[in-house]
Amino acid sequence: MKILVPDTIELDLSNLDDNVVVYQVDRPVPAEHRDAEVLVVWRNTAENLADAAKELPSLKLVQTLAAGPDSVLAAGFADTVAITSGRSLHDGPVAEHALALVLAAVRRLDELMESQKESTWNQPYNAEQSNPATGQLYTLDGANVTIWGFGSIAGRLAPLLAALGAKVTGVASSKGERYGFPVVAADEFHKVLQSTDVLISILPATAETADALNTEVLASLPASAIFVNVGRGATVDEDALLAALREGRLRAAALDVTKVEPLPADSELWTAPNLIITPHVAGNRPKGSGPLVTANVTALKEGGPLTNQVAG
Repeated sequence: MKILVPDTIELDLSNLDDNVVVYQVDRPVPAEHRDAEVLVVWRNTAENLADAAKELPSLKLVQTLAAGPDSVLAAGFADTVAITSGRSLHDGPVAEHALALVLAAVRRLDELMESQKESTWNQPYNAEQSNPATGQLYTLDGANVTIWGFGSIAGRLAPLLAALGAKVTGVASSKGERYGFPVVAADEFHKVLQSTDVLISILPATAETADALNTEVLASLPASAIFVNVGRGATVDEDALLAALREGRLRAAALDVTKVEPLPADSELWTAPNLIITPHVAGNRPKGSGPLVTANVTALKEGGPLTNQVAG
């Protein structure tokens, strides 16, 4: 079996007795390798994926190492091709980055960094932060944190938040309890938002989640709330977010993802007040990729169930 692996990551597939070929993720797959049966995807361009979907007739499996398979699903692979995601590979790194962004926004480290650049001891911040009236704004202890999209990443993140004293509520397609935390469905979402101090989105990009963070959702949040997105940029109405920040209807926000990436230099997001931006680095290191690819290739050969299958 021929397996194409991307040049954007080193994979240990030594347990597989197969023909493993490294390909470039920003170029068409070379003609001599278009007989491949497995394609592993990581940071591929849309053009590369579209070409692979059209020109690799022998494909049986596309394994993306991304937690969200949206770019692969949009590429046009045949219905007979199994598509599996990298769900769980990013749980730890994304949870860490989400926590870092939450703490940076809650403690307003962006303000303090600006003061440092100006060699200024920010006494007004000191006074505001120590004011009893603003006590809940600068801490997670006792804060109501809502995680929107309560999958495996949330399962890693929620206990970290709880350890700092946060009261965590999840939002998912169905209510109940997951990972030991209460989860509400859509019918209770807006009620939960009204008392939310920090809203964290880990939503995937689907037709249903496009611009999910919109004017209505923002209006349901207190003006003292913070929004953090480590999911997908397509889930945020960026104009609505900009308006809320500029008009003081949202205390702060932090984005690791945007609709267009890299974010253009002329984007208004760069200069938005009280906004922290990181360049889609939350899940930069898919941990356990080699074993996942090995397991799915083995299952493909043996006719067994594939891990994280989302299509095909």
